[in-house]
Amino acid sequence: MAQWCQLQMLDCKYLEQVDQLYDDSFPMDIRQYLSRWIESIDWDTVAIQDSLATVRFHDLLAQLDDQHSRFALENNFLLQHNIRKIKRNLQDRFQEDPVHMAMIISRNLKEEQKILTSAKSAEEGEGMVSTMVVEKQKLDNKVKELKDRAQVADQNIKNLEDLQDEYDFQVNTLKNRENEMNGMTPKELEREKLLVDRMCLELKGKRQDVVMQLSDLLNVTQALLSDLISEELPEWKQRQQIACIGGPPNACVDQLQNWFTAVAESLQQVRQHLKKLQELEQKFTYDSDPITQKKGFLEARALDLLKNLLSNSLVVERQPCMPTHPQRPLVLKTGVQFTVKLRFLVKLLEFNYQLKVKAVFDKDVTEKKGFRKFNILGTNTKVMNMEESNGSLAAEFRHLQLKEQKVAGNRTNEGPLIVTEELHSLCFESELQLNQSGLNIKLEAMSLPVVVISNVCQLPSGWASILWYNMLTTEPKNLKFFLSPPQAKWCQLSEVLSWQFSSVTKRGLNQEQLNMLADKLLGAKAQRNPEGLIPWTKFCKQQSANEKAFPFWLWIEGILDLIKRHLLSLWNDGSIMGFISKEREKALLNDKCPGTFLLRFSESSREGAITFTWIEHDVHDKPIFHSVEPYTKKELGAVSLPDIIRTYKVMAAENIPENPLRFLYPNILKDKAFGKYYPKPSETSEPMDVENTEKTGYMKTELISVSEVHPSRLQDNMMPMSPDDYKALEQYVSPRDIDAVTNNLLGFAAEFDDQMSADFEEQN
Repeated sequence: MAQWCQLQMLDCKYLEQVDQLYDDSFPMDIRQYLSRWIESIDWDTVAIQDSLATVRFHDLLAQLDDQHSRFALENNFLLQHNIRKIKRNLQDRFQEDPVHMAMIISRNLKEEQKILTSAKSAEEGEGMVSTMVVEKQKLDNKVKELKDRAQVADQNIKNLEDLQDEYDFQVNTLKNRENEMNGMTPKELEREKLLVDRMCLELKGKRQDVVMQLSDLLNVTQALLSDLISEELPEWKQRQQIACIGGPPNACVDQLQNWFTAVAESLQQVRQHLKKLQELEQKFTYDSDPITQKKGFLEARALDLLKNLLSNSLVVERQPCMPTHPQRPLVLKTGVQFTVKLRFLVKLLEFNYQLKVKAVFDKDVTEKKGFRKFNILGTNTKVMNMEESNGSLAAEFRHLQLKEQKVAGNRTNEGPLIVTEELHSLCFESELQLNQSGLNIKLEAMSLPVVVISNVCQLPSGWASILWYNMLTTEPKNLKFFLSPPQAKWCQLSEVLSWQFSSVTKRGLNQEQLNMLADKLLGAKAQRNPEGLIPWTKFCKQQSANEKAFPFWLWIEGILDLIKRHLLSLWNDGSIMGFISKEREKALLNDKCPGTFLLRFSESSREGAITFTWIEHDVHDKPIFHSVEPYTKKELGAVSLPDIIRTYKVMAAENIPENPLRFLYPNILKDKAFGKYYPKPSETSEPMDVENTEKTGYMKTELISVSEVHPSRLQDNMMPMSPDDYKALEQYVSPRDIDAVTNNLLGFAAEFDDQMSADFEEQN
């Protein structure tokens, strides 16, 4: 089933996560109308090739034209209009940068897959209801209780108003009848007065009940508001931090908005109820009137609660991010546009177009010697309005840039931190005026700290700072964090490292891979202790004066880039073991058949490289391990790794070059593991000009990898066979005899080759 179809069958909480992926820059309409076509394209490849991205961009426009034609046949004018508008917006946004569009589609497809995986995992563990779900259900119940109480209070105030109107009527009627000449008898008059007195007592009781109900309603509102502001909102912000550094996607902002809006509506109702009570008080009051006694207090309390709610309702929905690096938010480069989106969690129509938000960089930051200063370029003010897609009150800044302020004279006073450890803040200010009360409420939202770089080569180190900060603190204003950065526990760092892989591929790091990284960071003596501490300097700074040494994180970053560019499919299908020490590698291969190999990342290459190691046995059945010189991006850019494995040869003097690689660890036939990635045999194409039959005169060539070794090191003792066949043969023939037979065959082949060469020379 198509991915888009699977998503549409999910529960609403997962659909909310899908909704977060799409906005006006690439609307969900395109994903809906062109779902099959979109899923048929390898967008990862498109995103790294400019020419291919241009082709796919025009293909997408053509697909939209086809969709427009279908709507025209259906006489659907509205959808025709929408498609034309979407096409114009795409051309304006991506005509000059189609790679950016491909990156957005690639990222969204991966995030959709994560959502499907998450939904599947939740379904499999359906019997175990998480604590989080239970807590959300409790909050939903509290919101429902609040709405029910507000509805009851509303009905009781209407009843009170009806009762007071009836009481006024009875009092006026009694007065009129008392003044009539032929009025009531004293007995009848007494009875009417008793009835009016009884009604007055009922009215006073009703007033007392209504005032108590409104007081109780404010108590419930205050408790719910406390839960939202002190628990739910910080938890959402913490989940957003985790999502920013590659963790699970952060959803629930719509749920949070629903809760905030429900509380705001309740408080607005209470304020309306108090106005109604004031009207009733003006018509009729008495000593110890609860309305007179409590009205002012309840009004002030409702207003304070509303002010508290609204002042906490402005949030950064999407953190600052350069569109060119969607998986590296919070790292901004000077002169490059970045986007950031805000949302006002109280979705009331009266606030639409009422909030003007201004972006301010490093607000209230005391001047620090040596720290850089920046100006914001572009439109730094936006008016919040309700989005068409989901009705939320939002504002998105799309064209902001940073420019460093020039320092007079030579910059000799360097700061205490390097550029990629300097943290800066992006603040958003607004002001909301409540028309009914004349109260102005100051609103402010702060982004997570950002790192500002001036060269793209600083991006990996800047991202390391973002990882370390968001892994270890939830304080958004601690801009001096790296003056004394805390250490990280391995249990924290291991999860974040795995996220770096799962966020850009379909696979994170397994325990075997994490064990190798733990040994590398903590040392073998630490025995991979989850509580083991790793200092910031060991994670991201060069530990020795040796020029060949490099920081741990830059090594990981080089491997991530290598995977994204050249090894994505192999990594996703599990063919690459990747992170494994040489000692562990030998232990795994030791009892395997000759020709068994595994793929691991080189520990000596800063830019990221991959190698393979295979096992052979000498004449004494002693295992021998061979590792090829690691392949970097340069080699893999010319020949894919599956092709290298397919054509790899080991050559020694007087021996026939042959491929020693037979089984991918543990025992998968090489061609079975990599055959799907081999290039398909090219078919001879018909020339466009049938009259031009002239051949190029060139022989076709193929790049292959060859390792030249001394004959004494070439201990290949068997022809390719399956592990089961080899084990069966060993029951009857000793490994030494197998070696002897194989060597004889190789010797015969060499002699035959020499004889054929001699015959060829004689004939010529």
